[in-house]
Amino acid sequence: MRTILITGPGGSGRTTVAAATALAAAREGTRTLVLGADRTDTLGAALGTATGPAPRQVAPNLTAWRPDAAARFRDDLTAFQSRATTALDLLGASRLDPEEVTPLPGAEELSLLRALRDAALAASHDLVVVDLPPSPHALALLTLPEELRRYLRRLLPPERQAARALRPVLGRLAGVPMPAEWLYETAARWDVELAAVEAVLADRDTVVRLVAAPGPAGADAVREAGLALALRGLRPDVLIASRVLPEAARDTWSAGLIAQQRKTLDEWRASHDVRTVAHLGHDPRGTDDLTALAVPAVDGTTSTVEWSVTDRIAEDGVLVWHIPLPGAVRDELDLIRRGDELVIGAGRFRRIVPLPSALRRCTVAGAALREDVLGVRFAPDPGLWPRTP
Repeated sequence: MRTILITGPGGSGRTTVAAATALAAAREGTRTLVLGADRTDTLGAALGTATGPAPRQVAPNLTAWRPDAAARFRDDLTAFQSRATTALDLLGASRLDPEEVTPLPGAEELSLLRALRDAALAASHDLVVVDLPPSPHALALLTLPEELRRYLRRLLPPERQAARALRPVLGRLAGVPMPAEWLYETAARWDVELAAVEAVLADRDTVVRLVAAPGPAGADAVREAGLALALRGLRPDVLIASRVLPEAARDTWSAGLIAQQRKTLDEWRASHDVRTVAHLGHDPRGTDDLTALAVPAVDGTTSTVEWSVTDRIAEDGVLVWHIPLPGAVRDELDLIRRGDELVIGAGRFRRIVPLPSALRRCTVAGAALREDVLGVRFAPDPGLWPRTP
């Protein structure tokens, strides 16, 4: 299954492009599912057909689905209360009735991730097009599975489950109940679910597409999104410039905007595969308008970027880990070695990544940013590095 994740700044037309991409693929005979996360039915407005919590076929080979985050959240909370009865009684907590539960912030994003996982496991579609939230929220969403799994492993390490037989004894000695079996079982189940989502997002058949209107605001959003994606080892397969005005316009107002768009497009083409989508003169609605947009087709490109390690021990006595970070600013970079992990900060974005096995036996010897690539130098630790006979 191939997955296309589409995002962009608010007001860029990302939902319209997602709907048009899914429709174009379906018309080529590809079994396609388009997923939306907005509370309001912006996806249905673009398709010209209402979408909702149940998958619905809206055209031949095309199914649309907008998961109900509120219902999923109520079900999860009800199940949690049932399993945590003992702990809640100990705390004197009162139960929440399902009808009084409203979804917390972020519930839509979690619901979308679970729907993506379910679609991948079902394997009933050849292509899934995901209308992600606006880029700042989408970038946080892409990091969520990895970060939640990290938190779970730190708070409830799997190896502690081996001591489950000792928990009743420890509880009597300490005078307080120890974590119940259901807590570890729940953590293990969440880890499996998050791992499945993380696998879909990290798959080489999953690509990210950015949608932005060419102009100063769009340029800033693309620059920020590109850096955040690079920190995840990703880059957009294409950058879709939306709402591009025709060059034939000659009135004074249009001429200034066209010049601004042309300048931004020239800058983007220096570093991205840019595809333009014309402004129709009105908000696209329905399949005819979506077809007229002529969005780029789905191809075999990938968004995955390899972080290679170069052996320069013979020349300089170091190994160099090359991390592409387009748009990074030297003064805004931050590196911290933490055991077998490296904490990388770039602007307001941050990621903790495991070191490749060879680099775990080394010490950090320095770093440099050149031509949008961060090179981190590692010197072999004599106490850990294999000796040459």
